[in-house]
Amino acid sequence: MNRRQFQKTSADAALRIGCAALLALCTACGGGSASPDPGTSSGSVSPPSGATAAAWKPGVADTWQWQLRGTVNTTYDVRIYDVDLFDTPQATIAALQAAGRHVVCYFSAGSSEDWRPDYSKFLASDKGNALSGWPGEQWLDTRSDNVRAVMRARLDLAVSKRCDGVEPDNVDGYTNNPGFPLDASSQIDFNRFIASEAHARSLAVGLKNDIDQIPDLVAAFDFAVNEQCHEFSECGAYAAFTGGGKPVFNAEYLQADVTDSAARANLCMQARAANLRTLVLPLQLDDSFRYSCDS
Repeated sequence: MNRRQFQKTSADAALRIGCAALLALCTACGGGSASPDPGTSSGSVSPPSGATAAAWKPGVADTWQWQLRGTVNTTYDVRIYDVDLFDTPQATIAALQAAGRHVVCYFSAGSSEDWRPDYSKFLASDKGNALSGWPGEQWLDTRSDNVRAVMRARLDLAVSKRCDGVEPDNVDGYTNNPGFPLDASSQIDFNRFIASEAHARSLAVGLKNDIDQIPDLVAAFDFAVNEQCHEFSECGAYAAFTGGGKPVFNAEYLQADVTDSAARANLCMQARAANLRTLVLPLQLDDSFRYSCDS
């Protein structure tokens, strides 16, 4: 499960409200009569003919930075940047790539967010229970053909913005209380659908959390993104990725790992032993601080 959904802060809520107001000015993804700005899609993008796998795949030693809020700090000497699909201007993505970075674009695949420019594309029947602690966000019925059409459009947007890969979030709704009769089988089907559609567009794709289904899904994904596997003693499950040459990008949020250098050193020793690319980051993922176990 995406544990960040249960750790919402009031400051983050205020930021989301501000973002919603700004995004309301944007033309909806994949449509509208106004000229798109660099951060939105200009329409549906056809997948490359015959493409069945990612054009680029990250390596187990690749370092990374994860920032989903605020102006992206492009100064880190890392191989991969993981940034928001909607909010990150195309110019920022292009600049990162010109500097030799690869860009992974984040979006929520399993929830609706009422501040996103394509929110109106979801049907009332697509939206279920609210995500606890995340105002404006509801679980999606991932069995829905309409939900899957919206996700295809988001992957098209990733292509149009020249992302190298994608990080689809909230792909473990069946373990929560989504308001729909989702189960392990329907989740595996949806997650494989996302991976297949990403690969059809030559995008690398990461499995976000969903630890219990790693054995069923590792073959379909090119990398993994995890939150707090050290804190919850779950990192061992990711040997299925690293043992197959697929990297695991991990974030930890414990305050002790921020303030206690000895605790952080112990964390990093464990991360390196498990061949994980671990960062200690703020919960808001706003680059207010960053500690890397790879530097």
